[in-house]
Amino acid sequence: MNRIWYVAYGSNLSRERFGYYLRGGRPDGSGRDYPGCRDSAEPADSFGLLINGCVYFAGRSSGWRAGMAFYDPGAQGEVAARAYLITAEQFVDVLAQETRQSPGISLDLGPMFRGERNSKGVGGYSILIRVGEQRGIPLVTFTRERHTAPSLASPSPLYLAAMASGLREAHGWSQRQIDRYLAALPGSGPMNVATARRIRLEGTHPSLDADTV
Repeated sequence: MNRIWYVAYGSNLSRERFGYYLRGGRPDGSGRDYPGCRDSAEPADSFGLLINGCVYFAGRSSGWRAGMAFYDPGAQGEVAARAYLITAEQFVDVLAQETRQSPGISLDLGPMFRGERNSKGVGGYSILIRVGEQRGIPLVTFTRERHTAPSLASPSPLYLAAMASGLREAHGWSQRQIDRYLAALPGSGPMNVATARRIRLEGTHPSLDADTV
């Protein structure tokens, strides 16, 4: 069975958060239940990496009821990401759930395994991007063209808290490094970053309906 490195740059930086896409269930701070992958096995490996580009927040996630992260590979800067070694089937099922479709959709990953840079995605994540390889296995993420993205919109503090947890896990960053990174992302909102820090440090869980900035 083909394996692929799924490269996460948003809330799935958190190993716990990503687990809901594999096993199913409703994570804290989400307004929806995830069916999980057809194969619920844990990733065979994971590691933190930096990729060229920028993350920005835009649109409105129906689960988080706020903005969501997108990757712009053409922007200046570096993105702190996390790669999970999963099966090709799991990768497709994760993308299906990200676009509110049922696991088992049809998606051609052939171009990614052949070394092509871009390939067709689905729904709001219309393109797959190969950002490199590790141990001969492609590193692949998904996003949308920046010019087709909706306006910038702040994510929920819980979304940022999940990202912060993942940055600590995968990169070993200090709280100061995490805050600096998140605050610099277009659309993040300084008050949201501060609230996300309190969530991580104090274990508080504000309502999804709380205002975000």
